[in-house]
Amino acid sequence: MAKIQKSKSILTKKEPERRWLLALKSKAGRTASGRITVRHRGGGVKRLYRVADFGQDKLGVVGKVIALEYDPYRTAYLVLVEYQDGDRRYILAPYQLNVGDEIICNEAAEIKIGNRMKLKNIPVGTQVYNIELEPGKGGKMARSAGSTAKVLAREAGLTHLAMPSGEIRKVPQECFASIGQVSRPEHRFITIGKAGRVRLKGRRPQVRGTAMNPCDHPHGGGEGKTPIGLKYPKTPWGKPALGVKTRKKKWTDKYIVKRRN
Repeated sequence: MAKIQKSKSILTKKEPERRWLLALKSKAGRTASGRITVRHRGGGVKRLYRVADFGQDKLGVVGKVIALEYDPYRTAYLVLVEYQDGDRRYILAPYQLNVGDEIICNEAAEIKIGNRMKLKNIPVGTQVYNIELEPGKGGKMARSAGSTAKVLAREAGLTHLAMPSGEIRKVPQECFASIGQVSRPEHRFITIGKAGRVRLKGRRPQVRGTAMNPCDHPHGGGEGKTPIGLKYPKTPWGKPALGVKTRKKKWTDKYIVKRRN
């Protein structure tokens, strides 16, 4: 817990910008008709969503970091940026960006933490985050705490990126990306510590299939602690589990050079 408190000591003590706050309705894993489609969801503390600017469409306008803030909906921190035209927006906080620093988004800019530019103008070997998949659609990749991708090469209007998962992917050079690494890399070392903290996050208890009755789960039944009695594990609905590929084909598959596995 000491590490967690230390990492949060760098945050600015202020109220969040009301303009960018949004109250999201808790679904508790249910659809509009009330059917549970995601199990083990419900409860949790009330929180407000911060609308972040992933596209950063203010080209050529210098912005100054005026606050570093916590976001209950993300693993990373947010920075509040005030631009020269007086507009204030939240963006993903990069690691080692401090209050008072200046950033800019442009087609070509200085290679400095927090600056955002097109991939065609970023040198090979540079670490980037919040990367667009399509030009003008806003950052989609490498947005969680501590995430960063590396620029490997360029060919035929495409940039090769080494993703955090180990995947090597081609992205159009006209796409924007931010320089650096997403803030809070220590998030992966956080220990939950107790069941109550999990409940506060809106996650309800999970029961093992082997502890259920046969009518409730394929793994259920038997006297005492018996094996599942199957060649391979199954989901509660009898589908194969563990090791089964679930990724559907996407239009971006043609850009994958090397799979993560």
